Amino acid sequence: MTGLRLLCAALALGLGGCALLRSEADTRPAAKAEAAPLVQAYELQIEAPAANLRELLEEHLDLARFQRTPEAERPSSVELDRLRLLAPAQARSLLETAGYFDAQVEALLEARDSSKPLIRIKVTPGAPSRVRHLTWSFQGEIAAAAGAPLREALQSNWPLEAEYRFTQTRWSTAKSEALVRARAQGYPLARWATTEAQVHTAEQAVDLDLKLDSGPLFHLGELRVEGLEFYPAEAVTRLAGFAPGQAYSEKALLEFQERLQKTQLFDAVAVDIQRDAELAAAAPVLIKLRESPRQQATTGIGYHANTGQRVTLEHLHRQPFGLPVRARTKLDLGRDLRAADMEVSSYPQPDMQRNLAAMRAAQDRSGDRIVNSLSLRLGRLRETTDDERLVFIDATRARETSALGEIRSGAFSVNGNWTRRRVDNILLPSDGHTARLELGIGRADSSVAQNGPFGRSLLKLAWYKPLGNWYANARTELGQVFAADSVGLPETLLFRAGGDESVRGYAYHDLGPIKNGLAVGGRSLWTGSVEVARPVSEDLPSVWGAVFVDAGQAAERFGDLKPVVGWGAGVRWRSPVGPLRLDLARGQATGRWRLHFSVGIAL
Repeated sequence: MTGLRLLCAALALGLGGCALLRSEADTRPAAKAEAAPLVQAYELQIEAPAANLRELLEEHLDLARFQRTPEAERPSSVELDRLRLLAPAQARSLLETAGYFDAQVEALLEARDSSKPLIRIKVTPGAPSRVRHLTWSFQGEIAAAAGAPLREALQSNWPLEAEYRFTQTRWSTAKSEALVRARAQGYPLARWATTEAQVHTAEQAVDLDLKLDSGPLFHLGELRVEGLEFYPAEAVTRLAGFAPGQAYSEKALLEFQERLQKTQLFDAVAVDIQRDAELAAAAPVLIKLRESPRQQATTGIGYHANTGQRVTLEHLHRQPFGLPVRARTKLDLGRDLRAADMEVSSYPQPDMQRNLAAMRAAQDRSGDRIVNSLSLRLGRLRETTDDERLVFIDATRARETSALGEIRSGAFSVNGNWTRRRVDNILLPSDGHTARLELGIGRADSSVAQNGPFGRSLLKLAWYKPLGNWYANARTELGQVFAADSVGLPETLLFRAGGDESVRGYAYHDLGPIKNGLAVGGRSLWTGSVEVARPVSEDLPSVWGAVFVDAGQAAERFGDLKPVVGWGAGVRWRSPVGPLRLDLARGQATGRWRLHFSVGIAL
């Protein structure tokens, strides 16, 4: 038997279904306002030694598909007998797709006292067939010496090796994966010249014969950019990451496309080559773009449990004064937090680095003191899909007003932030981990304390794991300021705990060392959280219920740190823009309940 037998098996399945067209179409009554209720026309029992074989037949046999029908379409005894007689051939064809080419199938009709006859399908599948021989051959430019690495990769990664059990699914998948690999690694016109599976029923063996026609090896040629109106072509071409003459690689084009998307200059990006065999020596790279608007303004109204109601205004200019930079201005007007941010950043460089300058002025009234701060930042940012790196210098001035009086302070520092993401979904993670490390060193001054050097570190870790129908996540945060006790630091460089992303059950920044009855920022910080959640129902898979336990505290030093605990339950809506969380938590130290509401992930 050759590969023709597999084709005949598929045709047999199709012909079996055609025999019932009258049942499905010719005898179907005119459509009514309401569908007629289904009745069980007969009982069907499939006896097979393996559950997967029973499931295969229960899903695809005509006898199984037409078992439940409207009363008016109940099959007659003649039609039912025809279904029964067709069943063995259909079952054998189905079993062949699973690798059983010598199966024995019986379809027995057993009388019942009731009006429902019983049809029993007995299956003896025999031994599954296994791959005995595998023959590869190549034609086209892949057969030359330069194609040796890819030829070896195709053969070494072929999943259906000798002694492997043969199934139609594995056979089709293996061919598709090999062809995709060849097309992605230099041969976009590759095709199968021959694929044959020769079945030897008596030996339960299958011999495979494969011949790949690669076509020509493509090389990348000139860049042809379409769709530019305002932005310079250099903003596109310098991100290519490859030079003309380089061998074609699908990965290289996908990385180029991703870099262009990350510029945030374009609403749509498509990168491909001109797939013409005559141009293979220097295939033009076609870049089709749709530019984003040069200016964009957004407004928002919302509420955050940490800082209360808020209104935000944001303006983005992607080419101010015709310069190759982006300028962003944002106003955040909240009940307890008011801030103005301005940032100017260059277009991405070939290595995806951007130079940036930023300024932030803020007033924080969320606690029992008022902190006015102004910071200036100059740095360089590099963003990729999974990682982010920011190196910058920062100058900060702050004025803190409380019942204790007024404190003026400032700091100048050199800093580095590194973020690592290894999750299944950036916005809605359910498996993987994230990490963020912040390091800084500088000099601080204060109106009530000594001036001097300091160091600062902050580590944030998060972990996500599915556990059956449940989803667990845990996070921890560890921070430390290194400085002499006599050195005064701005409040913005110290640590506090409490709030939605910290220890729920306590107010935002309500946890810290106590001085004269007031909470202040500390030099040491630890927080941790464990949470489990699951969908509320199958009908609402994006709505989850959750329970959690949080703990943490900020203190002057780790030896004085005494964590407090908060626990509670909440609801999660996994929206397209990130998770929306509504939690009710009890602070164990205060005995009070607090409502928390937030959107997005911490890292």
